[in-house]
Amino acid sequence: MDMVFEELLESPKLAIYVDQFQRLLADEQKRRAEFYDQMTESQKTEFINGEVIVHSPVKYRHGKTSDNLYVLLHTYVRKHSLGFVGHEKILVALTRNDYEPDICFFHQAKAQYFSPNQMKFPPPDFIVEVLSPSTAENDRGIKRVDYAAHGVTEYWVVDPDTSFVEQYLLEGDEYRLVRKTDSGQIASTAIAGFEIPVRAIFDDAEQWQTLQKMIQN
Repeated sequence: MDMVFEELLESPKLAIYVDQFQRLLADEQKRRAEFYDQMTESQKTEFINGEVIVHSPVKYRHGKTSDNLYVLLHTYVRKHSLGFVGHEKILVALTRNDYEPDICFFHQAKAQYFSPNQMKFPPPDFIVEVLSPSTAENDRGIKRVDYAAHGVTEYWVVDPDTSFVEQYLLEGDEYRLVRKTDSGQIASTAIAGFEIPVRAIFDDAEQWQTLQKMIQN
């Protein structure tokens, strides 16, 4: 049990805190409903702890990195009929917050129930966030905590500036960093058999070679 929660249970002010939390969350849910009404397909927005976060357009390096990994992952998943891979504009609706991860994967057990007009999605099985100066704090902070709390099995944090990948695996309700590297191979745990050179995420020539091998094998 979380230490903060244990302290609250022992506090004589527990009922007062609960009342305050309920009023705060009720107001937050009202703003969340407004967020759903006002969001558009053309703009990347997220709802985090009661605030609407509007993202600026990504830099070329960020976009290329995200695209390289998405194409590899999408090709592999489609070839083996493993599920659904989303890119950029997939709204993941968790219990309190709404995120639009750069890349996310849902096993077929979840994806088979998605409808053609679905706009809000459950916790994925695998998420990738590509860092930018404006998102790095949330990607390594609240998102990592929230994704873990909602059972996302595997989380990659990709840094296009340093060409490093951080691989986190879920243990209990928290992530453990199992690898941080800018070279060699990286293999997913959540997506069976998906293994690529780290350089294929950042280098177009390496990505193309990896993609060709993936299609042929």
